[in-house]
Amino acid sequence: MSTINANGIDIYFEERGSGEPLLLIMGITAAGEVWEKHVAHWEKHFRCILIDNRGVGKSDKRPGPYTSLQMAKDCIGVLDHLGISSAKVVGVSMGSIIAQQLAIHFPERISAMVLMCPWARCDNTAKAIFQHMVDCKARLVPEEFSIYIQLLIFSKRSWDDEEVYEGLLEDRKNAALDPNPQPLIGLEGQAAACIHHSVLDALSGISCPTFVLGGEEDAFTPVWMTHEVAEAIPNSLLHLYEKSGHAFHWENLEDFNVRVRDWLLNQK
Repeated sequence: MSTINANGIDIYFEERGSGEPLLLIMGITAAGEVWEKHVAHWEKHFRCILIDNRGVGKSDKRPGPYTSLQMAKDCIGVLDHLGISSAKVVGVSMGSIIAQQLAIHFPERISAMVLMCPWARCDNTAKAIFQHMVDCKARLVPEEFSIYIQLLIFSKRSWDDEEVYEGLLEDRKNAALDPNPQPLIGLEGQAAACIHHSVLDALSGISCPTFVLGGEEDAFTPVWMTHEVAEAIPNSLLHLYEKSGHAFHWENLEDFNVRVRDWLLNQK
């Protein structure tokens, strides 16, 4: 567990496991610890590096706006600090747009890339969703904001599963107990990065092996976004989970962990 000054800001990260470096970049509102159910599996094979993006967790939460390239440079600062010349990377949602910028602007630093529920550009609907997320954060108590996020990321299959639903209720209760909640300025900064990310034309220049995954029932970043990214990156592999939403990696946890692990291990 360390905090370093990188790219002019304090960035917090943790390391788990040993082996080839695997940089894990979380999505909007979420700290690196949210990777826990995946890292518990992947740390047996990789040196996992979990970053708290600027604006959340234990990293600095300065006023924005932020950009996806700016946050990619934060990640490069952590790799530089650790003396890592090249790493594999997994990015989910906002983490996927940061990973895209890494592959575009720092191709020598990325040996393989997994993009989860990605987008290369926002349409008006996506821009409105990110802005509405900020508006909800400003007006709702933590439990209510948690419900809004759950509605965005989980599929009907999860809501209809009584065991999963009980977990959603528990997570709402715990939202008010977070000892280090994301402040509004942090979410505003991250939302700006998401809204203004626009790299579709640059994706054709990505040369590292890329695995793109999404959920067919994703209401947050719809499946057309996932298809657009996969089709733009040369020779990328695409996998879509049926009856799954933005949180497909939790809804299909065991399959996802093994599928991504095996793909990463096969990228030499």
